[in-house]
Amino acid sequence: MASRGSVKPFVNFNAKQDADLLRKAMKGIGTDEDAILMLLTARSKEQRQEIKAAYKKAHGKDLVKDLKSELGGKLEDLIVALMSPPRVYDADQLHKAIKGAGTNDKVLIEILASRTSEQLKEIVKAYKKEHGKLEKDIMGDTNGHYQRMLIILLQGEREEGVDESRVEKDAKELFAAGEGKFGTDEDKFINILGNRSAEHLCKVFEAYKKIAGCDIEESIQGECTGNLEEVLLAVVKCAKSVPGYFAESLRESMRRAGTDDETLIRIMVSRSEEDMLDIRAKYKKMYGESLYRTIQEDTEGDYGKALLYLCGGDD
Repeated sequence: MASRGSVKPFVNFNAKQDADLLRKAMKGIGTDEDAILMLLTARSKEQRQEIKAAYKKAHGKDLVKDLKSELGGKLEDLIVALMSPPRVYDADQLHKAIKGAGTNDKVLIEILASRTSEQLKEIVKAYKKEHGKLEKDIMGDTNGHYQRMLIILLQGEREEGVDESRVEKDAKELFAAGEGKFGTDEDKFINILGNRSAEHLCKVFEAYKKIAGCDIEESIQGECTGNLEEVLLAVVKCAKSVPGYFAESLRESMRRAGTDDETLIRIMVSRSEEDMLDIRAKYKKMYGESLYRTIQEDTEGDYGKALLYLCGGDD
């Protein structure tokens, strides 16, 4: 799967050389932003960690601190994000979402709905090391059915494969829990959407459409509201296509009045080595223009340039 990223390990990699180049880009009068962003967006996450270590060894300084003091604004946010190991970055984003002023539910939903079971377990570990217990923090900041769904996702215990004998049954139960009755049995939605594998769910959604005469998304929108609606929709979209989910999120972060840079940075950084090529293909298919073009029109300066490097090409 790793090969679907737009950023790949740099072939003739030399951590010490890169560390020296970065030092040089920061040391003189004025910072050479171009050299910094070109280098760091062209290295893999493991390579960036090696550069960090080499920098410390050769120059006795913390690379991230130096980058922070030389860069500013959105470019700084982006470059600092690139310098974090991915699951540590996810954990930090979640911590910020929970502990900031008011809960940033968008971040909680995006990360918990889109990461694999393995990744979720790593996030919990990284969070514990830096911030304490993630489950406890989520419990303290959310409530009701929404909280329950987040906690189920956080467990990362989705079943494997497709259980053919249960597809029809699950579809009927979802229908009975929503469209088929007055009021909604949210627990049924949470149990099925939170625990079945993506492949299984896709078959359930097909069966559901035959029974209900509409897509599961429409039913969720009609039956649920607020954060519960948002998290269930995210789970459905990710079950169908994680790249499709991110293509849509990127579209929303840009094609509005004002760019949602936090979301844009988070997605471009976290997907650049996972599935950016698939996201680009989905984006083009869904919106008829390339992701590259949209970023170009929506951002500017060195920050925009760095995002375009992460995007990796115009389709």
